[in-house]
Amino acid sequence: MRRALVLAFLLAACGSSRVSLTGDIQYGKTAEEDYSGGLQEMKEHNWTEAVKLFEHARTKYPFSKFAAMSELALADVKYEQEAFVEAAEAYDSFVKLHPTHEKADYAAFRAAESLYKDAPTSMFLFPPAYEKDQAELAKAAQRFTDFIKTWPSSTYKPEAEKLLLDTRNRLAEHEWYVADFYASRDRWPGVAGRLEALVRDYPGTQHEVEALLRLSDIYANKLDDRYRARQALQQLISRHPNAARAAGAEKRLEALR
Repeated sequence: MRRALVLAFLLAACGSSRVSLTGDIQYGKTAEEDYSGGLQEMKEHNWTEAVKLFEHARTKYPFSKFAAMSELALADVKYEQEAFVEAAEAYDSFVKLHPTHEKADYAAFRAAESLYKDAPTSMFLFPPAYEKDQAELAKAAQRFTDFIKTWPSSTYKPEAEKLLLDTRNRLAEHEWYVADFYASRDRWPGVAGRLEALVRDYPGTQHEVEALLRLSDIYANKLDDRYRARQALQQLISRHPNAARAAGAEKRLEALR
């Protein structure tokens, strides 16, 4: 039994070459050694050892360039461990403390991406994502928007734009879902309000054309508001001329005059 316990201890200690048999971590002689060691531990998913090395570099050598890099790496550890809320906070802290750092745009992008990854997703046997609370996704959309405005030349801009479009489509899907919910209960002002929000807040998303057509029908046939019915069709014709022609929007508009 004793030999088995010793073997188990030795195997655990072998998880990292920087951990001694007594369980103590062996730090480098410089900030760069600690930082490089932390990156290696991250690569091997030795999270505890990585954090210790980055913290040591950050606190023992506060004026070294590797102190800031270690601070950013600590945020990366949280991200890799899927602690996305904590990661977003750590990335935000880095940007506030080091706004001119060469990796400030990376940290800002990662902060937005962390919020995006923390938002609800669709899973088997669970309600679809669009039925769930969208607060985190809305925050992510705003952060991606802010990132694109603040760092228009960043190499992360294309990915930010891609993720922003996805967040906007998912938020539009939620508005569509709530509109359907109201429609199933004949609450037509509520349906119109949700569709108006979809068209106003998420233009260019997948439901916009259908939302404008649906708005026109609801205003004309359920709410007796021909003026707003015409407005919806005019928006459709202006924004999506090809789709408007396919849907016969011009003929519908003429019939409402």
